[in-house]
Amino acid sequence: MKFHLKATLGLCVGLVAIAGTSILVVAEEEGVQTPARSPIAVRHGVAALGRLEPAGGVVRVAAPTTPLSLSGSVLARLLIAEGDFVEAGQLLAESYAAVPLQAAVDVAAAELAVQRRAAAASQSRAEEACVRADVQAREAERRSQLLERDLASHEEAEQSAGDAQAQAASCTAARANAEVAAAAITLAEAQLARRQAERDRAYVRAPFAGQVLKVLAEPGELVAAEGLLELGRVSQMYAIAEVHETDVQRVAIGQAAIVSSAALTEKLQGTVDFIRPKVQKQDEIGTDPAAAKDARIVEVGVRLAQSDLVSGFTNLQVEVVIEP
Repeated sequence: MKFHLKATLGLCVGLVAIAGTSILVVAEEEGVQTPARSPIAVRHGVAALGRLEPAGGVVRVAAPTTPLSLSGSVLARLLIAEGDFVEAGQLLAESYAAVPLQAAVDVAAAELAVQRRAAAASQSRAEEACVRADVQAREAERRSQLLERDLASHEEAEQSAGDAQAQAASCTAARANAEVAAAAITLAEAQLARRQAERDRAYVRAPFAGQVLKVLAEPGELVAAEGLLELGRVSQMYAIAEVHETDVQRVAIGQAAIVSSAALTEKLQGTVDFIRPKVQKQDEIGTDPAAAKDARIVEVGVRLAQSDLVSGFTNLQVEVVIEP
């Protein structure tokens, strides 16, 4: 009787062990995540959680500071709204500093006009002085020739030569003044360019073509370090997979990947485009309470082939399977 009981217990233990092994094999083949390992290996590929983001990430566009707003700009006009598509260089917003800075530009432009007129007058005076110098030089030469023929006195010849030297000096001085006036034009042009650059900083323009994802400030508010709006190149979307540091050695640029989410109607195809050279803490921890919250991961960028399907899902949590 004891023998049969031991045999029966042994048979039960064996069946349980076999059943447990079968469950583990199926779990591994089907890619079901278990608490003991995160992310999981799918056959010889790699699976990980991740997020969707535009190419280059989400960029916060700031309002540049100006001499009138060193601690931040107060927004006067906002010319776009969330969801708008903008082109590179398009005007997005204007700060209150634009009006006084435009006035400074007008003053600099007027000063430049005055300097140009002054330079023209100096050039005319220089030409006049040099013409008089040439005439006086010819007169001195004529007096000298008359002196040689005893048709003029020494006093007349000397006086004419002195007048010629004085007129030549006046010509030289007038030309120097004209050069100074020309340099003043260059300085005024530089001042105008500086004022124009300061004025342009009162306007916010799109650094690249993309979609406005979020507006961070409204007219009347101070635009400080947090920026004015978020802009993204949604025409090309990426899935940023957080691959466990021990599995990143099995990932290479060019590998195919599949991206899925319960929020998407179909799975997305992609290709590993970059592997960031930095190990960091995991952000996308999912809903598994047994998952390692402080796991060390490497971000892997998967370039999606169907960006138009997810262009409106920036930061959506997704599951990424990188195929072997």
